[in-house]
Amino acid sequence: ARARARATRAPLLRHGGRAALADLVAPDEAAAHARALLAPIAATPALPETLRTWLSLHGSWDRTAVALSVHRNTVRQRIARCAALLGADLEDPDVRMDLWFALRDRAPGGG
Repeated sequence: ARARARATRAPLLRHGGRAALADLVAPDEAAAHARALLAPIAATPALPETLRTWLSLHGSWDRTAVALSVHRNTVRQRIARCAALLGADLEDPDVRMDLWFALRDRAPGGG
């Protein structure tokens, strides 16, 4: 954060509203990263939707199934498919965080 602030000559501290980690990356850079990271699952809209919901519900199969109105085994299959296509270990909290930010920053309809 410090190096980025120096390079862009932006203040490191922002006063006012609560600063978030996502504020350290420009929106266009975040969107580009999200598109690239999520490209393997973007062709099937149910996959990013399921992954976003599952992450938002802290990996709960049952709550995700209820939220999406699908069977819990469907959720399990979709999440396993996401993990395989992304080549990601969804048990790793760093991976989950990166995916969460990508899913949050992904442009609507942008893949």
